[in-house]
Amino acid sequence: MSDHTTDPATETFIAHRNLLFTVAYEMLGSAADAEDVLQETWLQWVKADQGQVRAQRAFLVRITTRQALNRLRTVKRRREAYVGSWLPEPLLTAPDVAEDVELAESVSMALMLVLETLSPTERAVFVLREVFDIGYDEIAEAVGKRPAAVRQIAHRARQHVDARRPRRVVSSNEGRAVLESFQRAVETGDPQALLEVLAPEVVLMSDGGGIKHAALRPVTGADRVARRFAGGIGKVEGTLTTEPTVVNGNPALLVRLDGEIDGVMAIRVEDARITGLYYVRNPEKLSHLTSATPLTLR
Repeated sequence: MSDHTTDPATETFIAHRNLLFTVAYEMLGSAADAEDVLQETWLQWVKADQGQVRAQRAFLVRITTRQALNRLRTVKRRREAYVGSWLPEPLLTAPDVAEDVELAESVSMALMLVLETLSPTERAVFVLREVFDIGYDEIAEAVGKRPAAVRQIAHRARQHVDARRPRRVVSSNEGRAVLESFQRAVETGDPQALLEVLAPEVVLMSDGGGIKHAALRPVTGADRVARRFAGGIGKVEGTLTTEPTVVNGNPALLVRLDGEIDGVMAIRVEDARITGLYYVRNPEKLSHLTSATPLTLR
């Protein structure tokens, strides 16, 4: 991308970049793929006749959506061959994302996994309509469908997501309080302390991508999850430390082994207990956690 920010085309793209990145990321679950989509969007944008573009934001969203749809169909096939559980690439996000409850939920690990169960078109329609409140006519142009069909797709996708999303979105303060309790339990390796912060139906998903050790299937139930954590901590060779952070707009623990990032654990909280644990250890998904500048998604 050109560094000449005085160029109107460049200034317009930069002004909408956070929005476009978030659209692509929520559709793909991968920051690396989202960045590729933005590069493709930029190339199409600078080739366009700027004088003929009446609605710049809509034009850019349309390009981004189409590029993301093309890539989504490809990555879905790739994920079918993924070793173990696949989790979205975690993003270090700015505090203002956590304060925007709707945005924080939309990029949470829990909801991103629900979005994985939608078809590519359903996912695009859901993200554009429910997260960004884009009009049906504009969405129809982006996905190549009639507005009436988009309304039906949006309704179907919303029903699917609502049946699987958390019953109640917790405040950032409640999430941080639960994370503090979880951090103390993890650092001490106390099974009882873990049981007190884990919901009976908690599910642990870990993603090593075949590179780092991780459970190949989800671990369900507080007893099994607590035993796995307590046993795993005892086998660690080196110094394990944890650091509270905000990932995907939600509380998380950055895990370091001998000072180097080993992974990140994001949590899903309901009724003051953890119902979902998402442990990403795949080194290929941790590059955005080393950034000194957390992302602002809008």
